[in-house]
Amino acid sequence: MSAAPAIVLVSEHHVDDLQDAFGRYEREYDVRCARSCAEAEEVARDIVAGGGTVAMFVAESVLPDCHVLEGFHRWRAVVPNARRMIAAHWDRFLADAPALRAGMAKGKYDAYLLMPRGTRDEEFHHAVTDLLSDWGATIAEPEVVSAKIISPVRDGRVLAIRDFLDRMGMASRVYHPDDPVARHLLGDGSDDAAYPLVWAPERPVVEDATVRTVAMSLYGAPSDLDVDGTVDVCVVGGGPAGLATAVYAASEGLTCVVLEAEAIGGQAGTSSMIRNYLGFPRGISGMRLAQRARNQALRFGTRFVTGWTVHGLVPGEGEVPHVVRTDGGDVAARAVVVSTGVAYRKLRVEPLEELVGSGVFYGAAMTAAREMEDQDVVVVGGGNSAGQAAVHLARFARSVTVLVRRPSLAETMSQYLLGEIAYNPRITVTTCSEVVDGGGDGRLEWISVRDTRDGKLTRRSVGGLFLLLGAEPQADWLPDAVARDDRGFVLTGRDVPKDRWHDGLPPANLATTLPGVFAAGDIRAGSMKRVAAASGEGASVVPLVHQWLAP
Repeated sequence: MSAAPAIVLVSEHHVDDLQDAFGRYEREYDVRCARSCAEAEEVARDIVAGGGTVAMFVAESVLPDCHVLEGFHRWRAVVPNARRMIAAHWDRFLADAPALRAGMAKGKYDAYLLMPRGTRDEEFHHAVTDLLSDWGATIAEPEVVSAKIISPVRDGRVLAIRDFLDRMGMASRVYHPDDPVARHLLGDGSDDAAYPLVWAPERPVVEDATVRTVAMSLYGAPSDLDVDGTVDVCVVGGGPAGLATAVYAASEGLTCVVLEAEAIGGQAGTSSMIRNYLGFPRGISGMRLAQRARNQALRFGTRFVTGWTVHGLVPGEGEVPHVVRTDGGDVAARAVVVSTGVAYRKLRVEPLEELVGSGVFYGAAMTAAREMEDQDVVVVGGGNSAGQAAVHLARFARSVTVLVRRPSLAETMSQYLLGEIAYNPRITVTTCSEVVDGGGDGRLEWISVRDTRDGKLTRRSVGGLFLLLGAEPQADWLPDAVARDDRGFVLTGRDVPKDRWHDGLPPANLATTLPGVFAAGDIRAGSMKRVAAASGEGASVVPLVHQWLAP
């Protein structure tokens, strides 16, 4: 087993108190102490030089040889991906808070807490374990894995499978066929194996695996659902809107099935850290938010099926239910909630499209971030998703360039992310620019960038290109009876053209032109493209479903 990751405690006068508080972690972490910024920096360098890593720095609010935020800056240069916490002594907690909390909003550190004043300060340790859990999920190779991927190469397919497993909350590792772990699993069948192979407990080994076949092995197909006849509501799309619908519908006694083409969480599930979601003052990763919501819905009886794309909806009428069609089977439902969200627009630069999965990625591709260590990477996009991706990639990559066509990010990105980007020395912003070409020998090696003001072309060597280009609706599977705008987004309520109103009245706020079919979240025309807004619409649609189902 590799050396335990370290927690470095930094305090001039109260390091013994901190060490007592962190005694419970010493079994699984290498807890180190330092009394100054310089000493902590030296400790961190020694750990890294020895092949180890630092999971967290915990510093008092005042250090003897520098400002605490300067200390975090210096330690970050040594270990970019360590979590950073201030544990203020109770004599200074209130006095130091106003000046320091602004730095937390800018991403200079992750949490501002009161130093424990006794044993079993579980509120303090809840914050500590949250940060360590986030570090372990997004940075470290897991010590205990739920799924093992066996492949002689780490190509785009392997990366896609691992990304799916990560987003579904299943820790995984990739093993070469010659690895002892792989040989033990394969036995005498390694010579004839079709790679990649995916092994999970109590499941048959999946050969020549794809995301679809792995999802089917783990979660089944729609035809496998133990549904007795018609369900009350079928939710198409497992992002924040669909998850909120599932939680509220199932908790109120409705039978509910969620169909998701990819991993639960949608685009939000790829966000490394959402800091402005209500109720999570230290932020939460999109994957963790999605998994908590999924577990909540499961607790109330929701059935989930992932990996299957919905390709049709046969409208019902009267007592005949709607039928949602997939290649893996159909689901009959009295009501349907469309929450398929949006997909990132394609760059449509053919040489780069051929390298998708091999250095070119649509979306944040959280798993791919681990592969970007010591690489120069480019993030294309000016929204919050692009900003979150850039901040996360900066934990691994040598440099991150955010590239946008606009002259500024201020119009499209939240202020807290602008602050994080401005503070991070590894991130630069290049405006008035667009990617027009690129290539490499089987993997991305370079891109060509054009200045939109003067047309000048610049060739850049890059190891990764992450494309977060804006939204395209995922609603082509809907019948013509569901009205959409000229961009393909689903129309609801008063946005529906008057010639499609019924008896001079528009549909209800989240109802479509097809009775019994509703829309929530990013797929809905006029919706606010935010996680909280999508969750709110998912909850708000449930009373309308109840009204529709009422006799």
